[in-house]
Amino acid sequence: MSPIQEHHRLVSNLMEWLSAQSASGQVELIETHISSVILAGSYAYKLKKPLDLGFLDFSTPERRRFCCEEEVRLNSRLSENIYLGVADITGTLDQPRIAAGGPVIDHAVKMRRFKEGTLLSEHPQRLSAALADQLARQIASFHASIGSKATLPPYGTPDQVLLPMQQNFDQIRSLTAEYDEQISILQDWTREEFRRLEQRLGERRKQGYIRECHGDLHLGNIVLEGDRLILFDGIEFNPGLRWIDTISELAFLLMDIEEKGLFPIARQVLNSYLEISGDYRGLDLLRFYQLYRAMVRAKVLAIRLHQSDLTEDEKMVLQKELTTYLDKAQQYTRSVRPSLLITHGFSGSGKTTVSNELLKRMSLIRVRSDVERKRLAGLGALAGSGSPPMGGIYTAGFSEKTYDYLRSLAESLLRAEYSVIVDAAFLKRSQRRLFTELAFRQCLPFLILDFQVPMQALRKRVTDRKRLGSDSSEADEEVLKLQIESHEHLTEEERQYTVPVHQESEGQRSLIIQIQNQLRGQSVS
Repeated sequence: MSPIQEHHRLVSNLMEWLSAQSASGQVELIETHISSVILAGSYAYKLKKPLDLGFLDFSTPERRRFCCEEEVRLNSRLSENIYLGVADITGTLDQPRIAAGGPVIDHAVKMRRFKEGTLLSEHPQRLSAALADQLARQIASFHASIGSKATLPPYGTPDQVLLPMQQNFDQIRSLTAEYDEQISILQDWTREEFRRLEQRLGERRKQGYIRECHGDLHLGNIVLEGDRLILFDGIEFNPGLRWIDTISELAFLLMDIEEKGLFPIARQVLNSYLEISGDYRGLDLLRFYQLYRAMVRAKVLAIRLHQSDLTEDEKMVLQKELTTYLDKAQQYTRSVRPSLLITHGFSGSGKTTVSNELLKRMSLIRVRSDVERKRLAGLGALAGSGSPPMGGIYTAGFSEKTYDYLRSLAESLLRAEYSVIVDAAFLKRSQRRLFTELAFRQCLPFLILDFQVPMQALRKRVTDRKRLGSDSSEADEEVLKLQIESHEHLTEEERQYTVPVHQESEGQRSLIIQIQNQLRGQSVS
């Protein structure tokens, strides 16, 4: 009897034993390509299959126990009260049980059982905009909490980044020749991008972005219980697959959300994560990692396709999913011509509100001056700076520093082929000139969104916002008065590429269509 046959026999007999326990209720089995998960009562028992696939080794009881312990340690960072410990399986192959005492024949991770139908992969439409923000906050907070190490980790070198990418292609080829032509195209693109980005990958490692992450962050590993998102089932079996760039971690989730067709939600997660983490410069690696993550899913499906316990219908479903992920990977190889948009308007004119609407319908990365100004000062987005009007972090000098930084971020994003909207007041011509020159130098479509709101509405908004304290802006009526006095109007030349935004146009589809048409017109002119 082969080790995998022994495993299936053990699982079957363990399910019988659990069925006889009064608290177990109906016992069910979930199979993955590397694990067998037994659902019994309030608990789940996850047994690792005795496999050695190169990228993981569960071939001995000792390896399986170690990986069970690692799974509990690593996932407890993200999933409080979900991972309950390592359970010893005792007895014999034919009469196993989960109990202390007696010879131990295998091990299982004991978990609290999730309610049926709570996996986001089963119901991706439940991922609302509010939950997308919550998910981004959880991931950004997790990445911040694991931090960078004082010494460089022995992982994440450029060659180590490329290795699993190459292995994905090789492993799929070893399992099927059906996709050789498409695999070759994707592999060639990956090699070319690696050569282009190799120095950048090394810089990211030195800057501390290689961290002990979740490693397998997609919708199939996220549960929604009520309004609580639970991230679980991170990678325990291979340190090199979890000690990764934080942008690689994010890339997996974004790719998976996009594959479900939820592009506005993917943009929401991305923009929220970037605003919290400040890691805008990591986007030059995002598509490189997204293709890799699509290939990870394709590889897993190829492995599952070649396991012997599948019906023909199951094989057809897996084949279709495999093709979908290969096509998704190919989408990331396409070059994109980005656009640059900036806002123009006083505090309270609705710049952030309207840009929120744009993010839902357009592929844009938003950079907010209120947030980045405070980040430059070492402050959180909602923290008060204690600055008087035009003082502290609002002096002319600090404002110049802020706009220079915004221009630098925009330039790096445009170079990475991401369209950008910069949410700032832009009341000075010199501030606007930084961005018009940036766009025209690169021959990119450029627009100024000119926010025109009655004075009475402006005063009410800044007063209400200040009272609530729920926004990064610190402007009050005194600041608004100073802005109006020092404002430099748009020039005739600037008005040629300006779209007026009126109070009543907030959230209206017509505004977005007008913006898209003007950008499209510049693209073909």
